[in-house]
Amino acid sequence: MASAPTQPPLLPVTNPTAAGSAPASSGGGGGGLDAPIATPAFRLFMSRISESARRSLSDRRPWAEMVDRSAFSRPDSLSDATSRLRRNLTYFRVNYTAVVAFALAASLLAHPFSLLILLGVLAAWCFLYIFRASDQPVALFGRTFSDRETLLGLIVASLVAFFFTPVASLIISGMLVGGAIVAAHGAFRMPEDLFLDESDAASGNSAAQGLLSFLGAPGSRV
Repeated sequence: MASAPTQPPLLPVTNPTAAGSAPASSGGGGGGLDAPIATPAFRLFMSRISESARRSLSDRRPWAEMVDRSAFSRPDSLSDATSRLRRNLTYFRVNYTAVVAFALAASLLAHPFSLLILLGVLAAWCFLYIFRASDQPVALFGRTFSDRETLLGLIVASLVAFFFTPVASLIISGMLVGGAIVAAHGAFRMPEDLFLDESDAASGNSAAQGLLSFLGAPGSRV
C-alpha cells in the first residue's frame, strides 16, 4: 500500500510593498516640510488661553457703570486727572483691556492683507517652533534645519513682516487709539462712587497674571 505524499514545508513570505511603505511615508518627499506639531501641547495651550480669558473677563465691571454719563466731569487740574486715571485703571482694568483689544482688532480688520500677514507669522511660530515636537526637525527642500536655524529664520521673517509691511504701524496705531480712549475716560470719569477693597485688588493681580499664564503651558517653548 503506497504512503500518502508528504506536504512540502511552508516558507515565510514577505510583502515587499508593505515593507517599503514605511520608509516612503516617513521620508515625506525631498521638497516637503516635515514638522509635525505636538498636538497635546497645542490643545493644552488653547485650553489655557480660553480658561485665562474666561477667568479674566469674569472680573470685568458692568459696562453701564463704565459709561454712566452722570459720573463724568472735567478734572480740576492735571494732578486730579492723574489721580482719577490711576483709580479708574485699577477699577476698570479688564474693561480697559477689552477696549484696547477692540481698537487693535478694528485696526487690523480694516486692512485684511496686513491681518493675513500677521496670522501667517503667528502660525509659522506655532507650527514650526513653539509646538513642534522636539524630536522632529524642520525639513524643507531636502535640507534639515536645526532649532537655532529655525529660530533665526522665524525672527528674520517676523522682522521683515513687521517692519517692511504696514503690520507694525497698524498695531501701534491701534494700541495708541485704544490707549487714548482709556486715558480720556479715566481722566473724565469721577471715581468717587467706585469702591475697590483688598479682595478686588488681589483678584485684579491674579487676573492679570492669569491672562498670561498660558505662556507657561507644558510642552511649549515659551
